[in-house]
Amino acid sequence: MTYLVGKLALDITAGAPNNGRGEDNTAKVKYLTIGRGERVPYISAQALRRWWRDSLPATEKRSPVTRSGTGKKQQAYTAGRPDLHLDDDLFGYMVAIKKENYQRDTVLATGTLVSLASKRISTDFGTMSRGFPADADPVIHEHEHYTAEMAGDVLLDLPRVGTFEQDGGGLRRALSPAAAEEAVNAGADEYVLRGVGSLRLPIQERRRRAAVLLRTLAQVQGGASRALHYGDRAPSFVLLAPLKGGNNPFTRVLAAGPQGVFFDVAVFAEEMRAWADELDGPVHIGWAPGFLGAQREQVRDDLVEHITAGRVVIDHPRTVLGALAKEIESGQRDAWFEDPAV
Repeated sequence: MTYLVGKLALDITAGAPNNGRGEDNTAKVKYLTIGRGERVPYISAQALRRWWRDSLPATEKRSPVTRSGTGKKQQAYTAGRPDLHLDDDLFGYMVAIKKENYQRDTVLATGTLVSLASKRISTDFGTMSRGFPADADPVIHEHEHYTAEMAGDVLLDLPRVGTFEQDGGGLRRALSPAAAEEAVNAGADEYVLRGVGSLRLPIQERRRRAAVLLRTLAQVQGGASRALHYGDRAPSFVLLAPLKGGNNPFTRVLAAGPQGVFFDVAVFAEEMRAWADELDGPVHIGWAPGFLGAQREQVRDDLVEHITAGRVVIDHPRTVLGALAKEIESGQRDAWFEDPAV
């Protein structure tokens, strides 16, 4: 049983990828308030998950959304069929209608992407006067943006990919009786995961879904304000470590110092030593050239012993994620999907 845990970082240049509630005719970015009222920009986990989900291949069938009710009694929910739809499987859902309640706790956990260093949020002043008569006052508008390295945690619970809890464990059932019967008829097997009776898809489909998710991460697109602040929204840095437990010891490997954001080799190396008995394969680091200046090559030199021994892989994010997806798809990592208690 293995979790892929680690860190994602985005490189935002004069961007406003995730906005909050506007006020006084100004579009505001989302931010945290720390210290003495200092504003630190962030990108919500919901926004990241939306980009990731929307970036799935066009050939991947999405779960349809139903919206009902009005005003405060509105609700929206997907089909709740993780056996049929990859996004229901990996991103989770809740369907509560007519005394029926089915839920899937997310397989993909994502943290909030927060600016690693203190960054000033800037305000851009704009006007609209196109087509106005002579001497007419323009319409004034403002919006915020910022430049920052944004980082957050990520976890993929591999044994739960394509495995749907149906009994006990304090969780609601993932599938209705009718849907469960359809899944079994289509090839799902009964399985016990962490003491909970479940249905599990064939290993070929579970491999495929994990691989699709990783490849999609390498080319995520999305974000608000693309007309004025278009930029790359795929991670410039990805660290994924296969751990037998769900802890994330690598949450502090990116830090801010007097010279700016840096990869803390000492923290990484100590966590590698401390968690060596829980690591279930090499730590994969995808690092885009130019992100954090020339640090990538220095880190390669500092970790040469780990790299030579096969304990660490460092390459471009798209290369690393693609190679890891290929390993999973080919069956080389099937043990990651199994529950050792069974």
